[in-house]
Amino acid sequence: MTRPILWALGVLAGAVVAGGSVTERIARSGLSGSAPLTVSPAAPAPVPARPGAEASVTLAQDLSGHYKAHPEVEGRVLRMLVDTGATLCVFTREDAERIGLRVTERDFTAKVGTANGTVPAAPVRVRELRVGGIAVRDVEALVLPSGRLETSLLGMSFLRRLRGFEVAGGRMILRG
Repeated sequence: MTRPILWALGVLAGAVVAGGSVTERIARSGLSGSAPLTVSPAAPAPVPARPGAEASVTLAQDLSGHYKAHPEVEGRVLRMLVDTGATLCVFTREDAERIGLRVTERDFTAKVGTANGTVPAAPVRVRELRVGGIAVRDVEALVLPSGRLETSLLGMSFLRRLRGFEVAGGRMILRG
């Protein structure tokens, strides 16, 4: 059941890349009644990487062929599936709550097309997402309702802000 949703999110990501980011499209269409949510400070912000320091993180492919990361978001460690086909990072509602994002039903102003139909999504922004020594600030993301996504996705709103990444020999190397 998760694969059709992940496939649909990948298709959606391609459509969004062709037409701008989801939050830009929402803003243009007037569907968003307010600015994206931001994480309120629940814990002290992590110490940023030294300026000029070049960090890299290597992820090993799991038995199902996926790459999983355990990023620190607002002081909490999450398990996320790396998805180069997802334009934005996507959080399960449970993971969003874990990192201090409190979304209400009225925050689900975006609509995301999946293989299982249209799913409401809440546009959000996190102050910092850190994988190992790589930190990216001000990351666009979406929150999906409970039960709509099994694992949060580490998408291109994080990956495109790296110096680069590559996949070879069962390994993914992220370069900060």
